[in-house]
Amino acid sequence: MDRLIKIGWYALLIAMCGDIAFSLLMPVFYKGYSISKMSISALGNPKSPVRLPFNIWMFIEGILFLMAIPAFYKMYSPVSKGLTIASAIFIAAFAIGACIFTCFFSVNESKAVITMASKIHGAGSIIGFMLFLSEPLLIAILSFKSQEGVICGISIACFVLALVFFVLFVMSDKEEFSRTIIANEGLWQRLNLLFMYMPLGIVAVKSIVGP
Repeated sequence: MDRLIKIGWYALLIAMCGDIAFSLLMPVFYKGYSISKMSISALGNPKSPVRLPFNIWMFIEGILFLMAIPAFYKMYSPVSKGLTIASAIFIAAFAIGACIFTCFFSVNESKAVITMASKIHGAGSIIGFMLFLSEPLLIAILSFKSQEGVICGISIACFVLALVFFVLFVMSDKEEFSRTIIANEGLWQRLNLLFMYMPLGIVAVKSIVGP
């Protein structure tokens, strides 16, 4: 059982590191794609030259996140079962809504083109991101209850930064900000992910390495 738990932590690290890496490396093979201006989901649009590998990765990423939930639950359920269940639900929502749904329901290259698939993708992604946004805060509370002050402090800082970049990501789509720095949708999304992932990454590394 302990081996399976450790595999769960490795799965979590691979999912998070892989997500950041793929979002930065795949654009190299997509002429005209802007890392700072375009969302990560745009890599999977029907006209994208990297659509197939991107969609396959998003499915794998979602499965890896789901595999990590038992490890997370075993670690924190003795601290607070309620908060741990909430965290597990948020991780699952992100895995399904923002990862697996992306594989089957893609957005279009232009946001002006709206299809049923892009609507489903948008709904799943928004729900997944909004719930997962609370993850650093929940880890901060669980770490505080576990008397892990350093992780608690880092998690609070990450929550604040993730929230700031999420707000910028949402605002970037507004017409009134189209000619300002706020329009850098892709940049804000990647930074938002980085700080949402960081507390989980620290917990995973700590759990694998041991005391």
